[in-house]
Amino acid sequence: MTIFKKNLLTLGAAAFIFSAVLVVFAMVSMNSLYYEINIQSLGNTARTLMKAIGEDHITRMFEDGSEDVHEFFPLSANDPYRLTLIAPSGYVLRDSHVTERLVNHINREEITAALEGREGISHRESVSTNMRRIYYALPVFNAENKVIGVFRLSISIPGFITRVSPVIFSFIIFVCVFLAAVFWAVFIFSRDLSSSIRRLADIVQAGAPLLSCPQPAETSAPEFISLEKALRAMTEELYLRFEQVMAEGSRLEAILNGMSEAVFAMDAALKLHLVNPKTRELFNLGTRDVKEMTLLEATRSTELVEIAKEAISEGAAVEREITFHSGTGQYFLVYASPLAKTGGGRDADGAVLVLQEITRLVKLERIRKDFVANVSHELRTPIQLVKGFSETLLDSMSDNKTAQSEHIHFMEIIRKNAGIMENLTNDLLILASLENDGGERLSGRIYDTEDVSVLSLIKEAVFSLEAQAKKKQIEIDVKCNEELRAELYSSLIIQALVNLIDNGIKYSQANSKIWISARQENNELIFEVRDKGIGIPAEHIERIFERFYRVDKARSREAGGTGLGLSIVRHIALLHSGRAEAESHAGEGSAFRIRIPISLLQTQ
Repeated sequence: MTIFKKNLLTLGAAAFIFSAVLVVFAMVSMNSLYYEINIQSLGNTARTLMKAIGEDHITRMFEDGSEDVHEFFPLSANDPYRLTLIAPSGYVLRDSHVTERLVNHINREEITAALEGREGISHRESVSTNMRRIYYALPVFNAENKVIGVFRLSISIPGFITRVSPVIFSFIIFVCVFLAAVFWAVFIFSRDLSSSIRRLADIVQAGAPLLSCPQPAETSAPEFISLEKALRAMTEELYLRFEQVMAEGSRLEAILNGMSEAVFAMDAALKLHLVNPKTRELFNLGTRDVKEMTLLEATRSTELVEIAKEAISEGAAVEREITFHSGTGQYFLVYASPLAKTGGGRDADGAVLVLQEITRLVKLERIRKDFVANVSHELRTPIQLVKGFSETLLDSMSDNKTAQSEHIHFMEIIRKNAGIMENLTNDLLILASLENDGGERLSGRIYDTEDVSVLSLIKEAVFSLEAQAKKKQIEIDVKCNEELRAELYSSLIIQALVNLIDNGIKYSQANSKIWISARQENNELIFEVRDKGIGIPAEHIERIFERFYRVDKARSREAGGTGLGLSIVRHIALLHSGRAEAESHAGEGSAFRIRIPISLLQTQ
């Protein structure tokens, strides 16, 4: 129910009740006043009549009963006034309207009062006349001032309702008009009041959109005009502040959503307030409501809990590295910052945790250390041999043929190890170029993809290793469609094939065979190099594309391998948005494949 209806009903009901009470009060008051006036008038008439008859005559009549009241004041049954003389015993001596014997009046209210020496007054239905009458009784005294009788005068009067009945209809019309006027006044007042309050409520509920509405009419109450203007100004200020807060919230949400770090915000009890999408992804929170969770429940990490507690208790930022040992190890740099406590104090109201994943940096650092160690290890032996045999040559310079033969052997060793260092250096340069420059720059030259015949690339790679294959009497079988063409970094593909074929020759027995093929299959261009060599144990398959990783280190060094060939193959495949894979069994040979997406291919 609106305030307008409430006001209308409330004030209308109040007006109706007030009018009803007023009417009832007026009727009661007028009824009382009506009888009071009539009784007073009757009393005056009784005293006047008593004096007109003569108090002495009335006294003698009560004393000896010889005189008749008619002789002093003739009254008949048609007169409105009725005169009654009553003895102290209550017996009626004379009555102007009734001649037969009357009942004893000793118990009548006005008689009792008169016999006690007071003026008696009452109004009631007369038992003898069956009329509504008012009675006024005066005591009659003798010479000794003793009550010897009662002089009572009465008159029949119509009831109050009967008396006012001629004007009751006009009175009802007046009351109805009065109530209608009251209701109309209440209606106007309530409507104006409700309209003013409704405008204020609309401003509060609708906010800024209502600020463009017309200003309040000047006919409104000045208080409401001032209040509405103040409320409009306050609403406009609040709306502007709300927009600023929303904009700040949107910016903060965008920043949190765009962060690659995981962010937690929590209170002093470590109950979470918010997390960003990276946190949900990292800890598999999905769409769960984090506000029902604690930091420990969300992360299952006691280390993070301890870091957050330390930041809150110390009131200072904490920075620490932690490791999550779930599957592959993940390394994080955790920064915990306390939220300032309201009103000061050492303890904070909460904390914000930022987790920056540094797994890649840790692994790169580990790779760097491994790289330095491996390079140092790979170069140490050739350098020592070159140094040692060089010193031996200097110390054993001679003209005899034996010395010359030894010198040739030493020079061959020096040449071989110098070649190993050269190969290692070249492979390192190629690998560094692929990693750092994306294969676009190699040995000072800029390479672009070109539409080439795949078969010509394979033949060129085979030709460069033909002499090495003939030395071990290894047959190379090539299978490729002459019409197969592709958009490739041709020199890098040749390099990758050379590395794979070279490995096949090195680790295959003499008089064996190597199969090289290229085909288009399932939206991919597939290069495959298969051999019947010594094979690779299953536990090494996952790591053979790592730098300097060797299955058999002694044999690899003896064959002149640098440990970087397969790593170079993998990087060349990645440069073509493809991948390198291996399939092998110990003692049964190996198969290496390079898969390049079909989107890079063009066939004729």
